[in-house]
Amino acid sequence: MRMPRELASLVVISALAMCIPSLLVADAVAGISPGSASVLVGQTFDIPVNITGVTDLFAFQFDLSYDPTILELLNISEGAFLPTAGATNFIPGTIDNTAGTATATADALSGFVPGASGNGDLADFEFGALAPGTSALTLANVTLLDSTLSPIAFNATNGQVISTLPEPTSLPVPCVMLASTLLVASKFRKRAA
Repeated sequence: MRMPRELASLVVISALAMCIPSLLVADAVAGISPGSASVLVGQTFDIPVNITGVTDLFAFQFDLSYDPTILELLNISEGAFLPTAGATNFIPGTIDNTAGTATATADALSGFVPGASGNGDLADFEFGALAPGTSALTLANVTLLDSTLSPIAFNATNGQVISTLPEPTSLPVPCVMLASTLLVASKFRKRAA
């Protein structure tokens, strides 16, 4: 017995409709990136490494590189995100201002608890601006693990810091007037002598 054409089309469309939702639903992909900033030479500032769209983050590790002729890394501290899920074990990593790297910055939750989900700061990097220029902030060796210690898919993007010289400051008008007055007074003193 042959199925009518309309009925066959309906069966095919129904079968595709049942498959499409499973094709459209994909695992969430976390995004990890250092921030960006514009700063003045001589300024101290913080750059967070952020995570967005993560589900069940239990532990992470990454390296961050920068241009050591433009920036000096002063300190690494734990971000506020992972502690929202429980007690943590933060490792700031190793700072090498000659190579321009911070290696093995890591954090993990303690015990058998669900990981953190959502968006937030993983770690905060305190820099000093040494010279004018642009320094890329580049992530490497990134690992994100869920509470079963399985890898979490992620996209990593890089940040940057633009460091500029402060604007030259001019003398305030009263100072200029005072300097002119002193100059004129010294000329009169020389003539009188």
